[in-house]
Amino acid sequence: MTHSATVIIPAHDEAGYIGACLEAVFASDLGGAALQVIVVANGCHDATAEIARRFDAPQRDLLVIETAQGGKLNALGLGDAAARHGTRIYLDADVVISPDLIAQLIDALGGAAPRYASGTPVVPPPHSPITRGYARFWQCLPFFTQDVPGFGVFAVNAAGRARWGDWPQIISDDTFVRLQFPPQARVRVPASYRWPMVEGWRRLVRVRRRQDRGVREIEARYPDLLANAGTARLGLRGIARRGLRDPVGFAVYAAVSLAVRLPGPGGWVRGR
Repeated sequence: MTHSATVIIPAHDEAGYIGACLEAVFASDLGGAALQVIVVANGCHDATAEIARRFDAPQRDLLVIETAQGGKLNALGLGDAAARHGTRIYLDADVVISPDLIAQLIDALGGAAPRYASGTPVVPPPHSPITRGYARFWQCLPFFTQDVPGFGVFAVNAAGRARWGDWPQIISDDTFVRLQFPPQARVRVPASYRWPMVEGWRRLVRVRRRQDRGVREIEARYPDLLANAGTARLGLRGIARRGLRDPVGFAVYAAVSLAVRLPGPGGWVRGR
């Protein structure tokens, strides 16, 4: 039986990244699956849409939507409205997937029960020493090692997508979607994807502050979703063990965690 999926890529001024993203998508080993790819160039002032259209070809099902309105959530909604397949794969434009990821996501989302899936994230080696230390420690936390966090790419089947209607105007779309599903309905497939972490102290603090605000926003607006969190808490003993294994990484992670509690901007910044 042939399966199908629609990949939706919201892209705001991603001319430097959309080419590598689409090259990886179209190099996927689909195993006979039908794939629609939608790039939503939202509020762009660069050549994002033009570069995306260069990947159009008779054997490819590619749609590039341009909208003057910026905003990722609006872009996701436009992508959903144009999607022809029930299984949806939401992909950030600066992410590069491995050849087997799409096929594995489609297989994992087969069946009638609502399901959520993502791949195995790989953080490329950061250039900044601060980010290297933070990333090293962060990748040892249960959220990264045990859960299916879905940052950069997450997917749902048709029944899973029916769990929410229009995209709400929220900070953390990936957290919002992940918490629509209990842990037993979330699947991490072995195929990997490369997800870049922001570089440098200021960007790291700014993005982490935004992430924390996004979680608090969901706690305030959708408290019922918290029952699906499922991630084990480390506790002081677990943190101490990891800190002893990597004191430098722990020190950076702790310093960032303290800094984000201070007032300051928490907006979106580019990862690379």
